[in-house]
Formats: sequence, structure tokens, C-alpha cells
Amino acid sequence: MKSLLPHELIIDNFAGGGGTSTGLEAAFGRPVDIAINHDPEAIAMHRINHPGTKHYCESVWDIEPKSVTGNQPVGLVWLSPDCKHFSKAKGSVPVDKRIRGLAWIALKWAADCRPRIIMLENVEEFKTWGPIGEDGRPCKDRKGQTFKSFIRALRRQGYAVEYKELRACDYGTPTIRKRFFLIARRDGLPIAWPVVTHGDPESTAVKKRKLLPWRTASECIDWSIPTPSIFETAEQIKSKYGIRAVRPLSDNTCKRIAAGLMRYVVNNPSPFIVKLRKGNIGHGINEPLHTITSGGTHFGLASPLMTECANTSSPRCMPANEPLRTICAQIKGGHHALIAPFIAKNYTGVVGSDITEPLHTVTATDHNSLVSAFLTAYYGNEKNGQSVKSPVRTVVSKERFGLVTVEGVDYKIVDIGFRMLQPRELFRAQGFGDDYIIDKGIDEYGKTIKLTKTAQTRMVGNSVCPPLAQALVEANFKHEFNYSEKIA
Repeated sequence: MKSLLPHELIIDNFAGGGGTSTGLEAAFGRPVDIAINHDPEAIAMHRINHPGTKHYCESVWDIEPKSVTGNQPVGLVWLSPDCKHFSKAKGSVPVDKRIRGLAWIALKWAADCRPRIIMLENVEEFKTWGPIGEDGRPCKDRKGQTFKSFIRALRRQGYAVEYKELRACDYGTPTIRKRFFLIARRDGLPIAWPVVTHGDPESTAVKKRKLLPWRTASECIDWSIPTPSIFETAEQIKSKYGIRAVRPLSDNTCKRIAAGLMRYVVNNPSPFIVKLRKGNIGHGINEPLHTITSGGTHFGLASPLMTECANTSSPRCMPANEPLRTICAQIKGGHHALIAPFIAKNYTGVVGSDITEPLHTVTATDHNSLVSAFLTAYYGNEKNGQSVKSPVRTVVSKERFGLVTVEGVDYKIVDIGFRMLQPRELFRAQGFGDDYIIDKGIDEYGKTIKLTKTAQTRMVGNSVCPPLAQALVEANFKHEFNYSEKIA
């Protein structure tokens, strides 16, 4: 594709690890010219993935637009200011007025460089931006006042302004992530919003093939990664798998897993995702993953393993991505057990969601985990296990696992595996390709540095979904795309 805006600069403020820049490069067919971020690790990741970009590891307040652009014309300025001090996830913690006011940097760029288009991304609560009281918390009775002033200021600079909320899953990303987007332009052309391309698989539009079905959480998961039992100790897991795991799990986490098993396994044989955040009950594995935040791994997944339990007192488990072992006729093919997968989100009060849905929001901390319900064919009676007619007890020990009926065959849960989702899985859910480098970066001296899993998770949780950034740009630079195609 012919590169666009060869005579105008493309600026990525608050560039982070490179989500926006990845989307912009896909749209324009060339690198972003300037990326700005205060976090050295974020810039290091950005630099290794976007070597054609000029990087500034500085506060956006310290950047002089005229100086860094050399007074060249600017086609697009993108801003993704810190959202923590608007997000409902912050709770009642006092906010930082300076961080909360980062969006004002848009006015500095508008006044100094007159970019043709400005795009801003933030959480949906950005519209509530208002003054801070003496207690360090937003004034409820003045909610939205500062936001309205911000919009008026952009319009006084000659910009037409529109804003709305978009969900990444509606544009081909396997995460539900919902964000506020603002578009301001001063070139006289109409502001455009991208056309939705994906939808609920059960919707009429998808069934009539007017939309593609949502991409799902299941395609983001690396099913080859082991999912250790919740009943094993950290030492046993280290010895068996060579990996570290937090054990024992907290009582609340066990309760959430149990609630998810009841809802999505015991009472529903379909694979599922469990989200353990307060106020959420979950979603399917065929749906997009819920929003990924800078806290990162709040999701867990039940891996689809098989248990072979015929003619042996020690059933063997095998990955579901391997060929099924020989099916014995004496028990009519029922000696292979299955694992019902689901994603657990380690937040208070949340049961979970189906793995056939998009992944829920990913945060910057380690809260996403994979839960595996190991089911084995059950041919006992009430003496050997709980009656299917009785209420299933909360899962607290192996002896209390319930029964599940799958296509007329009774199975009993013989184990539950649990692991955290890995950064690569989260990057996939956010719309990054597997070729995107996340475990290392390049520092300001050109030296390659390693990036910890914590840093990787922070980057993905703070990132903009590349496909959505691409869709927004393509919608608003459509005339240039058409012109490029005509002269190509």
C-alpha cells in the first residue's frame, strides 16, 4: 500500500508500548513520526517494535511541539492520557490533579502546530471530568464542567469536535474493551466514525452475514501451557512443571472458582470464562475477552484437558490438543474425561464468563488466571459420590466435586487447574500480532534490555487496541486512501 501523509507528521502522545502506533502504521502504511512517553520501559518496547519512529522519553508537559516538529505540518496528533484518575476502577481514592489534567496538552498542540486532526482516547468516565474539591476528590455537583470547557476550548481553536464510546470487539479485536474516543478536525471535512464489522454470533446481523462474529477469548489462549491443580502446593508445582504458582489460593478465590464451576460446568457443559471482578457474572469462551487494563492479568482460564480413566485407578491426563487415546468399547467410549475451560477474573464478587466470548478488560496487574475443571466419566452411585438430585456443595476438597452431565454421560470433577494468563495471551486479546516483541526493548543508548512480565502486563493494560486505532484513522482519512489508490 502506498504510504499516506508523506508531507505531514503523525504524532503519538502517551505512546506507551505501541498499541496506537501499531494501528496507525497499519492504516498509513508508514511509521509514526514521533512517539512521546515518560516511561523508559514503555519507550524501550515501542522503540524495538517501531524503529522508524523518533522517540522522546519525557513528560508531555516538557515537550515543545514546535521544536520537536521543526514547524513541519502535522496531519494527526493522537493522545491517550492517563485514565486512572477518571476510571471507576480507582474507587474513592483521591485523584492527582496534574494527572487528571493531562488532556489539556491537546490544546497546546492545537495552538502551536494546528494539526489537521486530533484524536483522543480515554475511559468512558472522561466525560465526567470536573473540578477537584478540597478533599482531593471530584466535586459531584460540578461533574463534567471541565470536560465541557475542554470541548469549548478546542472549538475556539477552529476544530469541529465529536465524541462517542466504541467497543473493540465490534471492530475485530477479541476484547470487549469499551473506550471513549474524541475526534477534532479543522480541515473542513466531516468527522467520520468507523462502521461496525463484528457482532454477537447470535445476532440477526451475524446470522444474515452482514457482520462477522466476534473474535473470541479462546483464540488468544496458549493451550499448551500447563494449568496446575489448585490442590497442589507451590513446591509440588515447581517440581512438576518448573514454574512458580501462588498456593494455597485465598478462600475468596476458591469460592469464585466454585461459583464459576457451578454456573458454567455443573449447570452448563459448555466451555466458559470466569470473571472474578465485583459486579460481574461472566461471559462465554466464544465471546471477546473483557477489557484489558494496566492491571493486566485479572483473568484465569480452565484448560481443556482429557482424563483417561478406564481400567486404572490412576487416570492419566492429556492435553486436548493431542489426539484422543484409544476409545474402549466396554464403557461405550466414555472413559475419556474432559476439562471444561473457563477464564477466572480475580476480583471480588465476580463469577465469570464463557470462553466463547471476547475477553473482558485486561488491567495492568496480575489478575487474569486460567482455571481447568478436570471431568472424568462417573459410573458410581451415591455411596461413591454425591447424588445428582442433591444440591452440589461448594468445592472445598477433591471429595466434594460435583457431577456434570455432558451429552447424556455423567462426569465427575476430579481436579481443578488454575494459572494466570500470560502476557502474550493478553497482547493477543488486545489485538497485537504474535510478531510484536514484548519481552525486551531498546533503551536510549541502543542497548537491548529485558522486560519483566509485570512490565509487559502494564504495557498491554495501558495500550490502545491497534485494530480500533486503525479503523478510526481509515474512516477519517478515507479521502486520502481513495486518492492514493487512484494514483497508485
